[in-house]
Amino acid sequence: MKTTQFRDPRYLGDPLNAVRIFNEKEVDEIVILDIGATRRAREPDFDFIGDLASECFMPMAYGGGISTEEHVRRVLALGVEKVVINTAAVENPPLLTAAAAVYGSQAVVASVDVKRRWIGGRECVTRSATQSTKRAPAELARAMEGAGAGELLLTSVAHDGKMEGYDLELIKEVTAAVSVPVIACGGAGKLDDLRRAVREGGASAASAGSLFVYQGKHKAVLVNFPSQEVRDRLFS
Repeated sequence: MKTTQFRDPRYLGDPLNAVRIFNEKEVDEIVILDIGATRRAREPDFDFIGDLASECFMPMAYGGGISTEEHVRRVLALGVEKVVINTAAVENPPLLTAAAAVYGSQAVVASVDVKRRWIGGRECVTRSATQSTKRAPAELARAMEGAGAGELLLTSVAHDGKMEGYDLELIKEVTAAVSVPVIACGGAGKLDDLRRAVREGGASAASAGSLFVYQGKHKAVLVNFPSQEVRDRLFS
């Protein structure tokens, strides 16, 4: 599924088939997010995660419904390289600390979702952007790093699915506040957006969804990914 501003999910096809195609296209890393799990109080679907992990030739990160140390253990035991934690990371930071102590901080990614406020400024949100934390992005990012997260997946809700470019100011604000890698997410519409997130925003990596599953102005569904030659040229 692909969303726009965390709403209006659009069906794209079978996830296992998409993973197989991304394998063939030699994707660098894939992030699988079950965006409805926490909101529906559903734990990770371990059987399905195992099926996905067995198909992945590239490193895989998984997020969605992870709220206990046992969830972390079971997900990583399936061959997943990193867990991505949003709501539980904010509501229970010691979970990050405990997971990092056992598996290393490189396996623990804190997901920081950011929404614009009506009165101006930005605030972090949880539960698929339905609940406010009343915390600023830089503040929460520092807290997640302090709790043990080895990476931050930084997503702008306002830019999600719009394909109009990343929120570069948000990326700059967060990367300046922490020392761990920040993965920019939300808004990529063309390959140059990836370069700008890294070169101008200061992100360590750029993540995208719509860019790699839609084609043309009518957004026909076609899984695609730039070749290694194109990626090398983009960041050279």
